[in-house]
Amino acid sequence: MQLQTTRFGPVSVDPDHIVTFPQGMLGIGPAGAARFALLQSEDWGPFYWLQSADDPAVAFLVVDPALFFKDYQVCIREETQADLDLADAKDGQIMVICNRAGDWLTGNLLGPLVINTRTRLGQQIVLTEKKWTCRQPLVRLDDIEESAHVERAAA
Repeated sequence: MQLQTTRFGPVSVDPDHIVTFPQGMLGIGPAGAARFALLQSEDWGPFYWLQSADDPAVAFLVVDPALFFKDYQVCIREETQADLDLADAKDGQIMVICNRAGDWLTGNLLGPLVINTRTRLGQQIVLTEKKWTCRQPLVRLDDIEESAHVERAAA
């Protein structure tokens, strides 16, 4: 399947790897982009792009928050588990949308994405835990750039 994207140009994606968010995503809604491809590149390290298959201009930088916060846990309600056909926790993948805030890359730890890797269904949920924020600092942008320069020089 060929996706047209404004960020990456045309991208080939296995149709079996499309993740569908039946309820849409916060700020987009069900009428907007609902199907996404999770794009990965060695150049991006642990980060992925969640690229809309429905709207070439919609893409989100995402990452597994456990890489930054070992104590980050998401309690998935029974209704959400049923919506995603998530019978086995090992099939669940948690990702958070990243944003730039000044010199920092932040993660929305209050609105994680839950993806069933077996059924390819996803849902963005809203947490109420006060420990996390929607702009939780993950890494300084300078640190990402420096590590990319070091990796390129070592290659």
